[in-house]
Amino acid sequence: MRKIIFLDTETTGNEPKKDFLCQLAYKTADLPAQEGETFCELYKPPIPIPPEASAVHHITNKMVADKSTFKDSPEYSKIKKMLESPDSIMVAHNNKFDYEILKNEDITPANTICTLRVARALDKNNVIPQYRLQFLRYYLDIEIEAEAHDALGDVLVLEKLYERLLKKIMDEDGLSEEKAIEKMIDISSRPSIMNTFNFGKYNGKTVADVARADPGYLEWMLAQKEQTNPETEEDWIYTLKYHLGKLV
Repeated sequence: MRKIIFLDTETTGNEPKKDFLCQLAYKTADLPAQEGETFCELYKPPIPIPPEASAVHHITNKMVADKSTFKDSPEYSKIKKMLESPDSIMVAHNNKFDYEILKNEDITPANTICTLRVARALDKNNVIPQYRLQFLRYYLDIEIEAEAHDALGDVLVLEKLYERLLKKIMDEDGLSEEKAIEKMIDISSRPSIMNTFNFGKYNGKTVADVARADPGYLEWMLAQKEQTNPETEEDWIYTLKYHLGKLV
């Protein structure tokens, strides 16, 4: 029986090689019954939570002062076994980040679905302005009581977004649920092609148009992203190399 695990982490920052989780939440669904458990817990990271991170998720050092580290927690071995099972599929938004954070904790999920990459891939006409989880929540009118930027709140939104994307694939491609899930895994396994800039001097312009008009800007941007956060900028790096003819 395949187990879907909707998962989210809150962390000390946005650099997987330097940061650690301070909250983890998940909700499971056992196919085909779609029944499972919900879990959410705080942990004390090995480094202090900076105020910049607390300003996003509102978790403070005082809140985790008496908590164990994730690895020392009683549920660690259960979560590790669950995520590393070949029958499990971890679903996360911007999955690469959560995947790398978990790898820092010696957990390597066996199968993953990234709802950000799937949402982007299904937006063939480039209609959606951005793909952040909470933006999609309101853009797609996902009605659910869930606190934003809280691991459990994000998990509840994530579950509904996943259901929306899964149904879209099943309806448009005429696939069974199992085949649609396999397609989502495949989409999630490779970098996305970004279509439009939603920042900077070319905000609103397509990457293809900018590549033709100002390839030097793409060269500059590629160098910046490769030097700063190559682990979390995989999609942009892939896109820029694609339009600059640098993919091998």
